[in-house]
Parts: sequence; structure tokens; C-alpha cells
Amino acid sequence: MALEETVEPTPIAAVAAAAGAQRYPVAPGCRLNVRSGPGTQYSLVRVLAEGASVPITCQKPGQTVTGPYGTSNIWDCIGNGQWVADAYVRTGVDGYVTDRCS
Repeated sequence: MALEETVEPTPIAAVAAAAGAQRYPVAPGCRLNVRSGPGTQYSLVRVLAEGASVPITCQKPGQTVTGPYGTSNIWDCIGNGQWVADAYVRTGVDGYVTDRCS
């Protein structure tokens, strides 16, 4: 899931962080692709750098992905139109940690 280009966080992510949203770390050593929807078939929005952490605003089922934290169909919305596979985010649980996206 890694690409060579890393893009800085968007203002949406900065607003979520400033609002006090809990942040979750991306798996160590991973540069994580952020997609426009809950699956790898969606367009690439940006790439998170190694050591990044993300605010999860809501979660939604999507494409099943296998990553460092297991196999899951849960995708985390980290900002407007920005999705990451939950299998690459250390939430501490195998299921949902917040509300489902509508």
C-alpha cells in the first residue's frame, strides 16, 4: 500500500485534530494510502508518512483488506472523502471504535 510520494495533512484532518478527536497510530513502518472511498478501487487521495496517526470520524464496511492488524472489511473515515483500511490502524479492537458513517 505504499507509494513514493507523501502529501502533507489536509486542513480537514487538522480541524479534526484541533477539535480533540482521538487519534490512532498507523502500523509501524507503513506508509498508508488514503483513498476516496472504502476500498482499494477508489482513487488515491494522498499517502500517510510512517509514524502517522489518524483521527477516525466514523467507520464503514467496505473491501476486505489484510494488514498488520489482521483481516477486516472496516474502513476508517479520517476526513471528508478520506478513507484508510482499519487493518493498518491500531485501534485496540477488532470491531468498530466509533459510529458508522451514514
